[in-house]
Amino acid sequence: MQERPLILVTNDDGITAPGIRFLIQIMNTIGDVVVVAPDSPQSGMGHAITVDSVLHCNPITIDEGPQLEYTCSGTPADCVKMAINEILNRKPDLCVSGINHGANSSINVIYSGTMSAAIEAGIEGVPAIGFSLLDFDWHADFRASTAYVKNITLNALLNGIPEDVVLNVNIPKLKEDEIKGVKICRQANGYWKENFDKRKSPFGKEYYWLSGEFINKDKGEDTDIWALENGYISVVPVQFDLTAHHMIQKLNTWDL
Repeated sequence: MQERPLILVTNDDGITAPGIRFLIQIMNTIGDVVVVAPDSPQSGMGHAITVDSVLHCNPITIDEGPQLEYTCSGTPADCVKMAINEILNRKPDLCVSGINHGANSSINVIYSGTMSAAIEAGIEGVPAIGFSLLDFDWHADFRASTAYVKNITLNALLNGIPEDVVLNVNIPKLKEDEIKGVKICRQANGYWKENFDKRKSPFGKEYYWLSGEFINKDKGEDTDIWALENGYISVVPVQFDLTAHHMIQKLNTWDL
């Protein structure tokens, strides 16, 4: 009898978030699932790790099911480190992160705790996928993504993901019959134009509330933003070698 794959599940919205609960159900149909996820929301944490305080990681039961679950007091990246180094008795065959409540397309991949968990798994030599749904609502409906999430996961297990690469999957907020399919994309060239709303507390102290507008500078039809705006699920292979290789030759001409 063939051994079922060992799948590590994590996220950045917290272990009780509907997105991760939905993802666990799908992964239970594919392999043996171990969940290690933050005990509270960690959205926008990027690749932060805990270095100046203790970490707590405890077993927990939230839903009935065959999965084993642990809550971690740290960041999404901490969760992956704890899982691989302390909890699991062997390296997982795959790490899936999400399903995130909200987009992680374009430059959002830099800020995303969801994708940072996947990237941390990749750094540890574990194939990884980050899943996100373009709906920030806590009660978002994830059902339309079921077949796609399962198919992408099965393909990753069958075909493998190259070392030093993880997959960033974003799903439009559409009904199942409205999703046109899957597009393999590049990351769109965009950025956030921030606004800091300056306010005063009832005690007269000034504080700021961050808001902003996403600016898409990229008009290409091969980007994740284009795919999502046109009804497709986007899949972007992300590498975590940040070297600008095209700049090396030019830097060698500098008088250093």
